[in-house]
Amino acid sequence: MVYKDGHNETTCFAEHIPEIVTGAITLLICLCGLVGNGTILWLLGFRIKRNPFTAYLLNLAVADACLLLCTAAFLVIYHMPITSLYLLTAISVERCVGVLWPFWCRCHRPKLLSAITCSLLWALAGVLAGLVYFVCDLGHSEHCWMVLGTLCFLNFCFFTPFMVLSNVIVFIKLRRSSWQHHAARLYTVIFFTVLFFLLFGIPLSVQIFLNFFVYTNFVFEICLLLASVNSSINPVIYVLVGSYGKSESRGSVRVALQRVFEDRPDFQEAGETPVMGIAA
Repeated sequence: MVYKDGHNETTCFAEHIPEIVTGAITLLICLCGLVGNGTILWLLGFRIKRNPFTAYLLNLAVADACLLLCTAAFLVIYHMPITSLYLLTAISVERCVGVLWPFWCRCHRPKLLSAITCSLLWALAGVLAGLVYFVCDLGHSEHCWMVLGTLCFLNFCFFTPFMVLSNVIVFIKLRRSSWQHHAARLYTVIFFTVLFFLLFGIPLSVQIFLNFFVYTNFVFEICLLLASVNSSINPVIYVLVGSYGKSESRGSVRVALQRVFEDRPDFQEAGETPVMGIAA
């Protein structure tokens, strides 16, 4: 809106100062996050040997990079938080299965399971995002409540509880066994990634639902800022966890990421021989 009166124009501009500041901070975080996630994509895609676990992290980096790159796009705002939630749930459940049934994972796990799971989750998130956009945003159909109810049930009553429960089971299981006989850095990465997603990623999904009833622009900007922090912080987590306890090579980002992504128990890193007969 344009006001002829100078006082009203100044007042109108002042009202939007918090949004402008928040938007600037969000843009800065997005640029930093794109650099970090781009590094992860380059290393996992071309420099580090991939395994079933890193396939999920590669797709998670893609989802984070897409959210950071397209944060101004309306449809992507719906799409990417959903995809991140689903991918983190898949990571958590798979690591939980790997702790509870290690023999099955080593010997009988399908080689293409990670790729198939990621493809299905992307497809599911795309279908749900498209339904919300076309049924609720464009059409304002009477079926909007059904679509929102389905999305709410999947996100907050199915995927989120499974993600949290899987990490709790892994934590309890590893507390009762020797951490050195597991890839402790992988579990630490998963724990912090899930924790920051619950703190910074979930609020945007909640606010998206609330916007259909009460739209609060500044609150939405804050939630978008938190989502940008969540999508930018994962590369930092990978480097910090990979560098922890290895002072002789903390300056090497590639070595730190290799320690996280290669999925090896700590005794193998140190060159020790595993003790036979210790249960996973």
